[in-house]
Amino acid sequence: MQNAMNFITRFFPLWVVLFAVFAFFHPQPVIDLGLKVYVPWFLALIMLGMGLTMSPRDFALVLTRPSLIAIGVVLRCMLMPLIAFAIVHILQLPLGLALGLILVGCCPSGTASNVMTFISRGDTALSIMLTSVITLLAPVLTPLTFYLLAGAYIPIDVFRMFTEIITIVVAPVLAGILLHVVAGRFVTFIQPVVPVISIFAITLTVAIVVALNAHNITGAAFVIFLAVILHNGLGFFFGYWTSRLFRRSEMQSRAITFEIGMENSGLAVTLALAHIDPIAAIPGAIFSVWHNLSGSILAGYWRNHPPGERNRSIFRKSKSCFPARLQSARK
Repeated sequence: MQNAMNFITRFFPLWVVLFAVFAFFHPQPVIDLGLKVYVPWFLALIMLGMGLTMSPRDFALVLTRPSLIAIGVVLRCMLMPLIAFAIVHILQLPLGLALGLILVGCCPSGTASNVMTFISRGDTALSIMLTSVITLLAPVLTPLTFYLLAGAYIPIDVFRMFTEIITIVVAPVLAGILLHVVAGRFVTFIQPVVPVISIFAITLTVAIVVALNAHNITGAAFVIFLAVILHNGLGFFFGYWTSRLFRRSEMQSRAITFEIGMENSGLAVTLALAHIDPIAAIPGAIFSVWHNLSGSILAGYWRNHPPGERNRSIFRKSKSCFPARLQSARK
């Protein structure tokens, strides 16, 4: 049983791609399932799973590293929205796709960043702290940044978006944390199946969005894929090198890189379907596939290049700027 669950989680990007391809070529059977209305519930289920992996101690650690958290939050909330805004203007994306990409950039990071940080030998404690803080700030920051960047193009109900994020993101996370505290044994027992349930929910969400937009994807396939790849790649690039500029350790920089470059694309899909148009959900759906593929590749590369080794090879001539012995935020 455990081997089967490990197999499912290990090849998560593959399942997303397979279901997305099926939905693209056979959209009607997926649409006929009538699952579109359950997309917010799928996201809430994913957020509940995230909460089950957290404890109040994760938030207590925030107080021990405020400067690290501040750097991560500022980069997260400024870089990705602005990168998305620049890309949609440079590539001249159609309005619906442009709004969808900006919305992806305004959403918080997701739990996939924690997994990639762990695989890459990055600072997992820092990653969890950043995800926790940014997720709890999302009800304010996501509607506000989206309003500032996209409010001139469509009317945006900031308060409604705020309440929806509270309902489908923050409340399930807090419920998961509470369960972790009051029913720790039960949570430990079900923990192995939680990632599988999350994968199922994400895969279904992507398939639904692809099926609803199969006819639109064909015409805009190249440009929207290019936009998503640029958005994700530039997020990784600036996330890493900006954190290095602030003299963060290699382990910390890897954690910040994944927090910046990987989005809660499920939230972007849900908000796009509720507030904009199904076509605006396409960037989020594609991002769900792509950032897991690119993140896995980067995490695998870094795993084969331990932080100490990478620090010596890249910064050999900069010992005065970057310490040879890197420390984790956990210490």
